[in-house]
Amino acid sequence: MDLQLKDKTALVTGASRGIGLAVVEQLVAEGVRVAAVARTSTTELRATGAFVVQADLAAAGGPERAVAAALAEVGELDLLVNNVGGGEGGPGAGFLDFDDAAWESAFELNYFTTVRVTRAALPSLVRQQGAIVNLSSVGARMPSPGLVPYSTAKAALTALGKALSEEFGPQGVRVNTVSPGAVRTALWTSPEGYGGQLAQRLGIPQEHLLAALPEQAGMITGRLIEPSEVAALVVQLCSPLTASITGADYLIDAGRSKTV
Repeated sequence: MDLQLKDKTALVTGASRGIGLAVVEQLVAEGVRVAAVARTSTTELRATGAFVVQADLAAAGGPERAVAAALAEVGELDLLVNNVGGGEGGPGAGFLDFDDAAWESAFELNYFTTVRVTRAALPSLVRQQGAIVNLSSVGARMPSPGLVPYSTAKAALTALGKALSEEFGPQGVRVNTVSPGAVRTALWTSPEGYGGQLAQRLGIPQEHLLAALPEQAGMITGRLIEPSEVAALVVQLCSPLTASITGADYLIDAGRSKTV
């Protein structure tokens, strides 16, 4: 299917690995000129052919500089994919284990970076009558005690997407949210990530944890979600073919959520 994205321009944050990298790869394959924002310029990211913008979006002025660099390289923006984010905490952590610094860090990375990048990019997106896709999490609907600041920040992000769709929809800008469940990324697969810490705490090999996770989490497909699957949904929401979809929050959680 032709998604009618050829020669469009896009800014993708958190682009060096996982979902962000998969989004960049698929947008480039559709003929989109992509400015890919990451703290580190990796071999995999450079291989996509995207223009790499090295920036720390949690640093003061980082979002504004990243958007300015993207505009200078690819021109006016048709698409913005806010993917940057991450979870802090660990197995066994609970509300009382998180101090103000942990809450501030979670909101800076998972919420305020998107606020600032979007604010800087919106004038261009309005001129182009473009589209925004924000990456939230199933945790916004099903919070985990071990990641309560992360889940709360993602819930705020989901609400932000709805509010932006209401305000800027009349100006031609569509805003949607994608909320993945457990995706095969470093969060679960890295020994230093949440999955590795949880396996260590339980005293089991990490591969055993990952093999059992889908069933224990109620994922009907029986496997972790691949980054490319999330990216495919994101890219479809960027397409003019989905011009009447706005203000939506799409779950891609392999059936983990059981409510209607």
